[in-house]
Amino acid sequence: MTTIPTPASRAPAAAFIFKKALISALVALVLFSLMIGIRTEAGPSGQLIYWTRFGDLAAMVGIVFGGSIVVELLRQWWGPVGTVRIVPPQMQSALAVAGRLVAPLLLIFAFLVPVIFYDQRYILDLGILVLTYVMLGWGLNVVVGLAGLLDLGYVAFYAVGAYSYALLATNFGWSFWVCLPLAGILAAFWGVLLGFPVLRLRGDYLAIVTLAFGEIIRLVIINWQSLTGGPNGVSGIPRPTLFGIPLTPGPNGLAAKLGIEFSPTHRIVFLFYLILALALLTNWVTIRLRRLPIGRAWEALREDEVACRALGINITTTKLTAFATGAMFGGFAGAFFATRQGFISPESFTFQESALVLAIVVLGGMGSQLGVALAALTMIGGFELFRGLEQYRMLVFGLAMVLLMIWRPRGLIGHRAPTVFLRHAQTISSDLVKEGHG
Repeated sequence: MTTIPTPASRAPAAAFIFKKALISALVALVLFSLMIGIRTEAGPSGQLIYWTRFGDLAAMVGIVFGGSIVVELLRQWWGPVGTVRIVPPQMQSALAVAGRLVAPLLLIFAFLVPVIFYDQRYILDLGILVLTYVMLGWGLNVVVGLAGLLDLGYVAFYAVGAYSYALLATNFGWSFWVCLPLAGILAAFWGVLLGFPVLRLRGDYLAIVTLAFGEIIRLVIINWQSLTGGPNGVSGIPRPTLFGIPLTPGPNGLAAKLGIEFSPTHRIVFLFYLILALALLTNWVTIRLRRLPIGRAWEALREDEVACRALGINITTTKLTAFATGAMFGGFAGAFFATRQGFISPESFTFQESALVLAIVVLGGMGSQLGVALAALTMIGGFELFRGLEQYRMLVFGLAMVLLMIWRPRGLIGHRAPTVFLRHAQTISSDLVKEGHG
């Protein structure tokens, strides 16, 4: 049933929208006056020079005013968040088919990126960066999305994996393929160490402890200069090889053995497919674990820890396995980051990285593998897309995140459906309905 608004009902709604937009514009005027409207610079003799940019300030306030009106109109048209909307069956089937095609098409496109953009180094580097954050997002999704444990220090395992590979490779001369599993194992070990102190914590208290753990790891890396190099970091990290054959221009390189001309792009393409394989491995293991009893225990813990404990599930084992599994994937990503960069330092493992990965998981939809991948592509690609906006880039990106959370509070692809269905019970209920007992 559709209600046609009358002129009498339009007037109060228009007044409310205009009033709300005016309040938003006033708030924006106060905030942007200090950030954009007034700028200070040091003069030739050291004094501060003040100068104003009223044009930019007026433009930002106007954007907020108009955007607030658009948001309210869309909200009234779309309806309040949480309402039940009836979708036609044809649209439901079309959306279902589109949802099934997104993942295969995205995977095919990922495989073809080096072929399509072979001569564009920037696109290849951006693709490697996106896949790295996809892998980090899938690793954190085990802890936050499946087990429901808010982790703000995930960058610590990223750092453990990177420094484990860097120190083992530079000090002992071990290859990447030997150090990669060791980096994952060491990161999982630190994940278990983090899990023990937080077994009785939940919610905000758990988040604070994990945040402190990430800062502890970063400070240890900075101050333990004899091992980690301190603020100077570790340089000269070996590059990965293909079955022991280096991707170098020398006579022992892969290009010389294949009889082709050497190109620096070969190594970039190899790194792209390497991180793609690691990300797909992370996805496959996560999907398999979700179907096992431990994955079902994670989902039960996420929904209700008290009920999970009452059912006889070992909470200690469930939490520790979630932390260890997520940390292991973070360690793998850290090892790849170290071998790709060839140099690592503590500045690469700040809280901002943890916040970015957590934002990817939340925006994509906690528990959704495809949603995390799309969110990583949107966020990392969005940073590059708005790079030309300079100081307005974060403002535009933050506004987009706010709008997404308004209309999609569960993320791009919210996935909270149960893994196990009672097929027998569904059959009985359908039989009762057919017989007329329902």
